[in-house]
Amino acid sequence: MAKRKSNKRAADTQIDVQEVQPKSPPFWETNQNLIMYVLGGIGLIVMAWWGYKELVVKPQQQEAVGAIWQAQVQFDRDSFQLALENPGGGYEGFLGIIDKYGSSKAGNSAKYYAGVCYLHLGDFDNAIKYLDDFDAGGDLLPIMKNGLLGDCYSEKKDYDSALNYYKKATDSGNHDLLAAYYQKKLGMLYDYQGNKEAAREAFERLRKDFPNQTSADWRDIEKYIYKAGGSL
Repeated sequence: MAKRKSNKRAADTQIDVQEVQPKSPPFWETNQNLIMYVLGGIGLIVMAWWGYKELVVKPQQQEAVGAIWQAQVQFDRDSFQLALENPGGGYEGFLGIIDKYGSSKAGNSAKYYAGVCYLHLGDFDNAIKYLDDFDAGGDLLPIMKNGLLGDCYSEKKDYDSALNYYKKATDSGNHDLLAAYYQKKLGMLYDYQGNKEAAREAFERLRKDFPNQTSADWRDIEKYIYKAGGSL
């Protein structure tokens, strides 16, 4: 019995020690300065981003929109060199707008226009440069960007790159009529290279995935399939 009492006394002593052992204070109590620094840093980042958008981005966009319209007029007239460098009236061409307002939405649009201008002028390297820099969003622009890059590389006779971009054009965005146009180009380039099997597969995909009775690219597809060795 004495031994059992001794064990009980030891157990009571252990419990008492655990109960009176001091607990660690919460993290926020011992790290208040660190927490305040972190929260202050986040606040500064948010304020800096807001200030950048309100004081830099928005004014740049407004200025760029006001500057770009004359270059667009020359572009619509197929006066591509003037549109790039000197559209008249003291306005900047697309290249000047890119230099001054490249981070704005209008500056981004100027990159697309510049790429198309250089493509028409036969300067395919600069066309590729500006089209690559163009940030294409939405359903239509990714198709146009990749398709035009395919045209640039095709003109440079870099057919592997051209095929790659025509595939991207077909699979990007969401505009069946434009996607069908580049799917046809994909098949025609395969056919030009003598790859009849790949050409036939491309044309058969056009017939299957992009049916459109109003599209000449789709209505004429049977003859392309037949030319590539397929059955009708």
